[in-house]
Amino acid sequence: MTSKVFCAIDTTDLKQAQNWISSITPHIHGIKLGMEFFYTHGKSGVEKALSQADQNTEIFLDLKLHDIPNTVVGALRAVQNLSPKFITLHGAGGRKMIEAASEYAAQHLPNTQLLAVTILTHLAEEDMGDIGYQNAVTDQVLKLGHLAKESGAHGLVCSPKEISALRQTLGSDLTLMVPGIRPASTAVQKDDQTRVMTPKEALETGASHLVIGRPITQADSPADAADRIVKEITPCIAAA
Repeated sequence: MTSKVFCAIDTTDLKQAQNWISSITPHIHGIKLGMEFFYTHGKSGVEKALSQADQNTEIFLDLKLHDIPNTVVGALRAVQNLSPKFITLHGAGGRKMIEAASEYAAQHLPNTQLLAVTILTHLAEEDMGDIGYQNAVTDQVLKLGHLAKESGAHGLVCSPKEISALRQTLGSDLTLMVPGIRPASTAVQKDDQTRVMTPKEALETGASHLVIGRPITQADSPADAADRIVKEITPCIAAA
């Protein structure tokens, strides 16, 4: 049984990242390294950060690849030696981009799952028209989810508010990586997230994995915060 929690290591400070990773990875499933860290330190920084991780830690590279198919495939080629468990691309990149990425991953990254980002968790209904979508948030998430699944993606990144609709429509075999998680006990509330849930609620609704950042990393003791969250969700995992 795993904790299902990926902690978001959002910092440009390599030493800080190493300290967090060293203290929290004995308690959680994996770490998420995104653009803030990767653009500062690159592949070598990822390797240095992982050197402080518990040996069973999985890596989630949240790079949100979004470009023409050839460029996205080139980006996957550039990071394939890191062997991430998960890597993200934008569902809005379209069918050809996702298909090209999926074909490359099937041959060269057999242990990596491609996750398509649907609608970012800071966006609310009133933002949809501004970015050119006429659909409501959930409808657009479902549309992008269908496209991603048909194009070969292994899963999706979605807010907890769309989990139920995605499960009902796309089934139980799709990996759902869910940010926008805010433990009820945390002092860190929504921040810039608008579509949020507690860890327990998200897992009970059907999340595969949870992404939790600031409620862990901004706690007085990140290790204790991670441990509390895992203990809170352990009954949900055991019952699944």
